Amino acid sequence: MTAIIVVGIVLIGVIGIAGRRREKGMSGWLVAGRKLPVWTSWFLQAGESLTTFSFLGLAGLAFVGGVSATYAVGYLTACLAIQYFVSPRIRDIAASRGYLTMADFVKDRFRSRTLSVIVAIVGALFLIPYLELQLTGLGLIVQLATGSATARGLSMVLASALVVVFVLWGGIRGIARVAVFKDFGMLIALLVVTVGVVAAAGSFPDVFAQVARANDTLFTTHMPGFDAIWWVSSVAITTIGAGFQTFPHLWPPMLAAKSGSVLRSNAKWLAVYQLLLFLPITVGMVAVLSIPKKTIPNQVLFTSAQHALPEWLVAVVAVFGAAAAMVPAAAISMGIGSLVANNVTFRLSERAKFIVTRVVIVVAMVLALAFGLLKSDIGALLLLTYGGLAQMAPAIATGLGRRVRVSTVAVASGLVAGTLFVAVVTFGNIPLGSWDSGFVGLGINVVVLGLVEAIARGTRGSRVDVEAAELAAEGIEVAS
Repeated sequence: MTAIIVVGIVLIGVIGIAGRRREKGMSGWLVAGRKLPVWTSWFLQAGESLTTFSFLGLAGLAFVGGVSATYAVGYLTACLAIQYFVSPRIRDIAASRGYLTMADFVKDRFRSRTLSVIVAIVGALFLIPYLELQLTGLGLIVQLATGSATARGLSMVLASALVVVFVLWGGIRGIARVAVFKDFGMLIALLVVTVGVVAAAGSFPDVFAQVARANDTLFTTHMPGFDAIWWVSSVAITTIGAGFQTFPHLWPPMLAAKSGSVLRSNAKWLAVYQLLLFLPITVGMVAVLSIPKKTIPNQVLFTSAQHALPEWLVAVVAVFGAAAAMVPAAAISMGIGSLVANNVTFRLSERAKFIVTRVVIVVAMVLALAFGLLKSDIGALLLLTYGGLAQMAPAIATGLGRRVRVSTVAVASGLVAGTLFVAVVTFGNIPLGSWDSGFVGLGINVVVLGLVEAIARGTRGSRVDVEAAELAAEGIEVAS
């Protein structure tokens, strides 16, 4: 089994490298010259939908929280309604102004290098937990499939090295090639696991009647920690964050699209694609019939699969699970590197920025790998990333108009306030009941933005009134 998984992981790396010469220019490497056609663009964007969270976290959430796990389906479909309008607008502005990152957008729209640096730093820092999540998930998949803790660590190191190689070599086109393999593989793997687990427990739809008899609260949003408030606040914050493209690693696929119409087409079909998430949710709920209640949530899907599938097929599923980690890990590391090189370092040549990007990618991967080897909760990491990055939604939203009508200081103040709140609540383990910390943080963000903007406008208005009075005292007429 271990041999199958190792060969599969190496194959994924080879796919990322093969088929094209090395990318040497920043624009071609990061956004493919803004010429990606519909299908390539679609697979790149779909790569973010089914990740290790879908494989492990979502099934585990359904195991303990039941239908509350449908929050993922809710926000991933709802956010696409916003992206249908937002993404083409961002892409068109970026193409005309030459943006490569989200911080480039903020810098140009708000005419503020300081705000762009803040956005770049916040974006890079909050992507580290998400990168760690992918590597942690990959290692856990291998460990559960093989039963070896040693295989877990070695697979994480091997996959991290391969991701770095194919990202540095092929750039976004290399990620796109692996994304095609990963999406077809994930579809097959989830179908196989779901059919196997359900068949072992009974049949559709009788299996759900059995689940209801075993624990009927799984069909309600009343489970402790996963009630209606949790569901609504989690869906709201992730919909806003994803809808307004606040995740920096999603900007290269968006900016690489050939046109805005490509992105609109993607948004329509990606909404249908999210229905696949009901497969791991089904596995998680049906698992209550076959595995102990004390099973660790992140282990539910593979523990169930091992009860229902032959060993070699579990190994194949593990390979596709590894692909589900490596594609987003590649995109995330690229996002971190480009943010730091383009928007944190100053006055570098194009060649120097490219070098810095590569160095940062390696450093970010090493840090995430080190944290991942210490083992972290996948669901907690995802919510930390989403809650923190969603604080940039006001900056993106106010920058979409023809004119930016909000001051830089107001946007920066709100962003800092919201981000600090999420960080303090998360790392300080401060209880908020069932409320999502990112949702509460965004509320604080918007309030601070509004207050600072009101003060700024009042100050500007007072200054204008004083200047007008002084001119009038000198006998100079002031136009109204």
